Amino acid sequence: MADIDWPPHKRRVVPWRQQFRGGTREDRTMQEVEVSLPPFIADSDIRMPSHLLADMEAALREVTTLDAEHPAELGALGTLLLRTECVASSRIEEIDAAVDDYARALHGVKANPSATSMVAATTATDVLLAKVTRTKRIVVDDLTAAHRELMRGDPTDGDYAGRVRDMQNWIGGSKYSPRDALYVPPPPETVDEYLQDLIGYANREDIPALAQAAITHAQFESIHPFTDGNGRIGRALINAVLRRRSMTTDVVVPLASALVAHRDRYFDDLSAYRNGNPEPLMNSFTAGSRIAAAESRRTAGHLAAIPGQWRELTGPVRSHSAAAKIMASLLTTPVITAEDVSDRLRLSTSRAYAAIERLHDSGVIRPLTTRKRDQVWGAGLVLDELDALGARIKKAAT
Repeated sequence: MADIDWPPHKRRVVPWRQQFRGGTREDRTMQEVEVSLPPFIADSDIRMPSHLLADMEAALREVTTLDAEHPAELGALGTLLLRTECVASSRIEEIDAAVDDYARALHGVKANPSATSMVAATTATDVLLAKVTRTKRIVVDDLTAAHRELMRGDPTDGDYAGRVRDMQNWIGGSKYSPRDALYVPPPPETVDEYLQDLIGYANREDIPALAQAAITHAQFESIHPFTDGNGRIGRALINAVLRRRSMTTDVVVPLASALVAHRDRYFDDLSAYRNGNPEPLMNSFTAGSRIAAAESRRTAGHLAAIPGQWRELTGPVRSHSAAAKIMASLLTTPVITAEDVSDRLRLSTSRAYAAIERLHDSGVIRPLTTRKRDQVWGAGLVLDELDALGARIKKAAT
């Protein structure tokens, strides 16, 4: 039995008519569907057991120390943690690509659709967090702006990018109807009201921040306000709540790396929320946040050590040389081209190419494509840490 008193979803049978003909006879002749109706939560009170509150406070202490311990590396750390979170969030949706594919996509190489989708998730999360950081508010327009960035290039749902759904959607079951669906969200005509209610809850100040992030996420997933991309926007919303409550200032908690380690349990936790028990999801968020923050602190230390490792690889480098300027930028911009560094660092083309050749020969950067011209290069130690952080969090969470 749950220790937290929370209202379960209600159910209602509504008419159903297939909009796009297809599927089996059962799909085509289906005339009604049972939808879920989440509770309205803007003014809901929640009382949690003392042990869970203590665990949440301990997890948030891990989170808040990230900024304090390595201020010099915050720019690089923030970028890497954002990317780690969005890669893992995409993997929860079974969108996967190797780190070098992701790095290529960061620089506009669109050969791998999964990697391109991961980059879109990164841009969407960055857009949402940047707005929340400025305004200290979460509003529906910010969610739709993030969704627009996520889905604008999607071959199936690109036309719905940035638009709240005006049709019934569902999770699982048939592709052509909600027959045998695992979950059917509320009808489209209710979504606007639900979103406004959710925004009211997400902007409150009187709820423990991690509990607020968990319930805001679960409620968003239950509303399922977009035709697609709900999971990735919903997980971006977790860090938006933490940012609004000033639990983070420059970094992202890569919680999705812990959630993906127990993907089925994460979906079970969302089901438990819909049945009136938010405690399993809160426990998962608490444990995952603590692990993710602790491992992120390790990553901050690794990033701080990388420039020294590069100097060992290259040998003496003059402080104002092209190679030194490029190395100084690699922590925050680990994927480069000669044209990019030439423009950004105001280097001549010949100096940029010569410096890149030296950094490649010494092992600081590696080629990311098979091109002979317009090569894309990646800072190996930084990209490897992106991969290693997600793997460490996942391992610690299992």
